[in-house]
Amino acid sequence: MSNNDNDNQNSLLYLLAGFGLGAIVGAAAGLLFAPKAGDEVRDDLTDKFRELKGKTSEWVHEQKNKGQRAVTAATDELGA
Repeated sequence: MSNNDNDNQNSLLYLLAGFGLGAIVGAAAGLLFAPKAGDEVRDDLTDKFRELKGKTSEWVHEQKNKGQRAVTAATDELGA
């Protein structure tokens, strides 16, 4: 992969991370300003953060697998 491709991938990753962070902040702000009792809001936030943690862990696992498959494919290609 060329350096330009890496820059494009990094830019896309940062863009997606920015959108994700914005969504989290927006959701948290919406929950904080919702007309609910404090206990309900804290419970909702706890649930959302647990859900986000699970989704993030899944995404990281998928990315690691993709990277490992790419390394394997490149190694196989070089060995052929």
